[in-house]
Amino acid sequence: MKSYLMAAGVALVGTGVFAQEQTDNRVGANTDWSVFEETDPRECFAVSAPTEQVNTRDGNVVTVNRGETRLFVFYRPSEGVRGQVTFTGGYPFAGGSTVTAEIGGTEYQLFTEGEWAWPATPEDDARIVAAMRAGAAAVLTGVSGRGTTTRDTFSLLGFTASVEDAAARCSG
Repeated sequence: MKSYLMAAGVALVGTGVFAQEQTDNRVGANTDWSVFEETDPRECFAVSAPTEQVNTRDGNVVTVNRGETRLFVFYRPSEGVRGQVTFTGGYPFAGGSTVTAEIGGTEYQLFTEGEWAWPATPEDDARIVAAMRAGAAAVLTGVSGRGTTTRDTFSLLGFTASVEDAAARCSG
Protein backbone atom coordinates (compact mmCIF):
# COMPACT_ATOMS: atom_id res chain seq x y z
CA MET A 1 0.00 0.00 0.00
CA LYS A 2 2.72 2.49 0.96
CA SER A 3 4.49 2.06 -2.39
CA TYR A 4 1.22 2.69 -4.24
CA LEU A 5 0.67 5.89 -2.25
CA MET A 6 4.25 7.04 -2.74
CA ALA A 7 4.02 6.45 -6.49
CA ALA A 8 0.82 8.49 -6.60
CA GLY A 9 2.41 11.34 -4.65
CA VAL A 10 5.57 11.41 -6.75
CA ALA A 11 3.54 11.42 -9.96
CA LEU A 12 1.44 14.37 -8.80
CA VAL A 13 4.40 16.53 -7.85
CA GLY A 14 5.66 16.65 -11.43
CA THR A 15 2.34 17.28 -13.13
CA GLY A 16 0.25 20.28 -14.01
CA VAL A 17 -2.17 19.46 -11.20
CA PHE A 18 -1.36 22.62 -9.31
CA ALA A 19 -2.11 24.73 -12.37
CA GLN A 20 -5.32 22.92 -13.23
CA GLU A 21 -7.36 26.11 -12.96
CA GLN A 22 -5.66 27.34 -16.13
CA THR A 23 -7.88 26.52 -19.07
CA ASP A 24 -5.11 26.10 -21.67
CA ASN A 25 -4.93 22.35 -20.94
CA ARG A 26 -8.66 21.91 -20.35
CA VAL A 27 -10.06 19.83 -23.16
CA GLY A 28 -13.58 19.16 -21.94
CA ALA A 29 -16.29 20.10 -19.48
CA ASN A 30 -19.35 18.11 -18.46
CA THR A 31 -21.67 19.84 -15.97
CA ASP A 32 -19.64 19.88 -12.70
CA TRP A 33 -16.51 18.09 -13.98
CA SER A 34 -13.69 19.16 -16.30
CA VAL A 35 -11.16 17.16 -18.30
CA PHE A 36 -7.50 18.14 -18.63
CA GLU A 37 -4.81 16.67 -20.83
CA GLU A 38 -1.06 17.08 -20.29
CA THR A 39 1.54 15.97 -22.82
CA ASP A 40 4.84 15.71 -20.93
CA PRO A 41 4.44 13.32 -19.29
CA ARG A 42 1.23 12.14 -20.93
CA GLU A 43 -1.58 12.41 -18.40
CA CYS A 44 -5.33 12.97 -18.51
CA PHE A 45 -7.63 13.64 -15.61
CA ALA A 46 -11.18 14.47 -14.68
CA VAL A 47 -11.46 17.02 -11.86
CA SER A 48 -14.10 18.86 -9.87
CA ALA A 49 -14.29 21.45 -7.10
CA PRO A 50 -16.66 20.96 -4.17
CA THR A 51 -20.17 22.35 -4.37
CA GLU A 52 -20.28 22.71 -0.58
CA GLN A 53 -17.65 22.95 2.16
CA VAL A 54 -18.30 22.80 5.90
CA ASN A 55 -15.44 23.22 8.38
CA THR A 56 -15.96 22.41 12.07
CA ARG A 57 -13.90 22.42 15.23
CA ASP A 58 -15.26 21.04 18.50
CA GLY A 59 -18.65 20.67 16.81
CA ASN A 60 -18.87 24.34 15.81
CA VAL A 61 -18.77 25.65 12.25
CA VAL A 62 -15.61 27.72 11.76
CA THR A 63 -14.08 29.79 8.99
CA VAL A 64 -10.66 28.57 7.89
CA ASN A 65 -8.22 29.40 5.11
CA ARG A 66 -7.84 26.47 2.74
CA GLY A 67 -6.07 26.10 -0.55
CA GLU A 68 -7.63 24.51 -3.60
CA THR A 69 -9.85 21.56 -2.78
CA ARG A 70 -10.26 19.13 -5.68
CA LEU A 71 -11.29 15.57 -6.44
CA PHE A 72 -9.46 13.92 -9.36
CA VAL A 73 -9.42 10.73 -11.39
CA PHE A 74 -6.09 10.27 -13.22
CA TYR A 75 -4.94 8.30 -16.27
CA ARG A 76 -1.19 7.96 -16.94
CA PRO A 77 -0.47 5.46 -19.72
CA SER A 78 3.31 5.41 -19.15
CA GLU A 79 2.76 4.21 -15.58
CA GLY A 80 -0.21 1.95 -16.24
CA VAL A 81 -2.45 4.23 -14.15
CA ARG A 82 -6.09 3.92 -15.16
CA GLY A 83 -8.64 5.61 -12.93
CA GLN A 84 -6.58 6.66 -9.89
CA VAL A 85 -8.75 8.59 -7.42
CA THR A 86 -6.95 11.47 -5.70
CA PHE A 87 -8.20 14.17 -3.33
CA THR A 88 -6.54 17.34 -2.10
CA GLY A 89 -8.18 19.05 0.85
CA GLY A 90 -6.30 22.33 0.56
CA TYR A 91 -4.50 21.83 3.89
CA PRO A 92 -2.11 19.32 5.49
CA PHE A 93 -4.07 16.39 6.88
CA ALA A 94 -3.49 15.25 10.46
CA GLY A 95 -0.61 12.78 10.57
CA GLY A 96 -1.76 9.16 10.29
CA SER A 97 -5.34 10.19 9.52
CA THR A 98 -7.59 8.95 6.75
CA VAL A 99 -10.22 10.68 4.64
CA THR A 100 -13.64 9.08 4.40
CA ALA A 101 -15.38 9.21 1.03
CA GLU A 102 -19.12 8.52 1.28
CA ILE A 103 -20.83 7.74 -2.01
CA GLY A 104 -24.34 6.33 -2.26
CA GLY A 105 -24.40 5.22 1.38
CA THR A 106 -21.07 3.35 1.20
CA GLU A 107 -17.89 4.60 2.86
CA TYR A 108 -14.38 4.25 1.44
CA GLN A 109 -11.09 5.10 3.15
CA LEU A 110 -8.36 7.22 1.57
CA PHE A 111 -4.91 7.35 3.13
CA THR A 112 -3.25 10.74 3.56
CA GLU A 113 0.15 12.24 3.05
CA GLY A 114 0.59 15.99 3.33
CA GLU A 115 -2.34 17.65 1.54
CA TRP A 116 -3.19 14.57 -0.58
CA ALA A 117 -5.27 11.44 -0.08
CA TRP A 118 -5.60 8.23 -2.14
CA PRO A 119 -7.23 4.81 -1.88
CA ALA A 120 -4.83 2.04 -0.85
CA THR A 121 -4.93 -0.01 -4.06
CA PRO A 122 -5.93 0.18 -7.72
CA GLU A 123 -8.81 -2.18 -6.87
CA ASP A 124 -10.09 0.36 -4.34
CA ASP A 125 -9.80 3.05 -7.02
CA ALA A 126 -11.96 0.93 -9.32
CA ARG A 127 -14.61 0.41 -6.62
CA ILE A 128 -14.75 4.14 -5.88
CA VAL A 129 -14.95 5.11 -9.56
CA ALA A 130 -17.80 2.61 -10.05
CA ALA A 131 -19.64 4.09 -7.07
CA MET A 132 -19.08 7.62 -8.41
CA ARG A 133 -20.49 6.62 -11.80
CA ALA A 134 -23.68 5.44 -10.07
CA GLY A 135 -23.90 8.16 -7.43
CA ALA A 136 -25.17 11.71 -7.23
CA ALA A 137 -22.62 13.12 -4.79
CA ALA A 138 -19.37 12.24 -3.06
CA VAL A 139 -18.79 13.58 0.45
CA LEU A 140 -15.18 13.60 1.61
CA THR A 141 -14.47 14.13 5.31
CA GLY A 142 -10.98 14.71 6.67
CA VAL A 143 -9.16 16.22 9.64
CA SER A 144 -6.49 18.89 9.35
CA GLY A 145 -3.27 18.98 11.29
CA ARG A 146 -4.91 21.74 13.36
CA GLY A 147 -7.85 19.53 14.30
CA THR A 148 -10.45 21.03 11.97
CA THR A 149 -12.90 18.53 10.49
CA THR A 150 -13.70 19.29 6.87
CA ARG A 151 -16.65 17.99 4.91
CA ASP A 152 -16.51 18.60 1.16
CA THR A 153 -19.42 17.67 -1.08
CA PHE A 154 -18.74 17.05 -4.77
CA SER A 155 -21.53 16.81 -7.33
CA LEU A 156 -21.18 13.80 -9.60
CA LEU A 157 -23.15 15.40 -12.44
CA GLY A 158 -20.97 14.98 -15.51
CA PHE A 159 -18.59 12.57 -13.77
CA THR A 160 -19.14 9.57 -16.05
CA ALA A 161 -18.76 11.57 -19.27
CA SER A 162 -15.60 13.28 -17.95
CA VAL A 163 -13.96 10.06 -16.77
CA GLU A 164 -14.75 8.35 -20.07
CA ASP A 165 -13.31 11.33 -21.96
CA ALA A 166 -10.10 11.34 -19.88
CA ALA A 167 -9.72 7.56 -20.23
CA ALA A 168 -10.19 7.72 -24.01
CA ARG A 169 -7.64 10.54 -24.38
CA CYS A 170 -5.00 8.56 -22.46
CA SER A 171 -5.94 5.08 -23.63
CA GLY A 172 -2.46 4.12 -24.64
